[in-house]
Amino acid sequence: MPTRALRTAASGMYAQQLNIEVIANNIANVNTTGFKKNKAEFQDLMYQEVIVNPLSSSTPGSTDASVNKIQIGNGVQPSSTQKIYRQGDVVETRNQLDIAIQGEGFLQIQKPDGSFVYTRDGSLKVNSEGKLITASGYKIDPEVSLDENTMGVIISRDGYIEIEELKGDKVSVGQVELVRFMNPAGLKALGDNLYAETEASGKPILGTAGSDGFGEVVQGFLEASNVDIVEEMIAMITAQRAYEMNSKTVKTVEEMMSMANNLKRG
Repeated sequence: MPTRALRTAASGMYAQQLNIEVIANNIANVNTTGFKKNKAEFQDLMYQEVIVNPLSSSTPGSTDASVNKIQIGNGVQPSSTQKIYRQGDVVETRNQLDIAIQGEGFLQIQKPDGSFVYTRDGSLKVNSEGKLITASGYKIDPEVSLDENTMGVIISRDGYIEIEELKGDKVSVGQVELVRFMNPAGLKALGDNLYAETEASGKPILGTAGSDGFGEVVQGFLEASNVDIVEEMIAMITAQRAYEMNSKTVKTVEEMMSMANNLKRG
């Protein structure tokens, strides 16, 4: 039926529209610290069995007929978007409070309501209380405090933090712990470079940087977005062509229906 073809083509146009929106978001965040690209995923819709002309039996006088059935699909539907946790480039900033995670892991952040969220954005700051906070203003967990005598900060690759005081003494003030998940693709993106735990991601696993599968902490660097502009432009062209072909399908079906109507009038 022509209407089935119209619905199928329409589903394809809608799917490619969402695909373009995902790609556009990736491109918009090409300079976002710690950003992980998204990938749209699709599923084909249910199929219908259509009976075509039965084939008569080759035996003379036989009334049996074998029925020939074919399956016709009903289009496509968006199923999910998946985060691609590929390592982004590590860019030097020379800021002693900037840290990049080289490998697997997230920083654990505590929000004012006591809930925990997670980030790969290591652009840390110091608030008025001397606490280390993220760019969004949330305290890292466990808390790390610096005092007014702090002249410099040293962060080792395993996350241990020392401060250099005015007198030249070095004092340990805490450690940056990392968190990883069995399925990081299942984390819920909240915006502000933050992610939340879900049933799909599994429970957070705390550990020390540089051991037990956790990445290392690199001071004076930040992890850039893992968006590859060339990949995204190719994906955008592919999606645009797919949208165009589906729109041409709609036009073709409309022409077929018009021809059929003219035949009836004839």
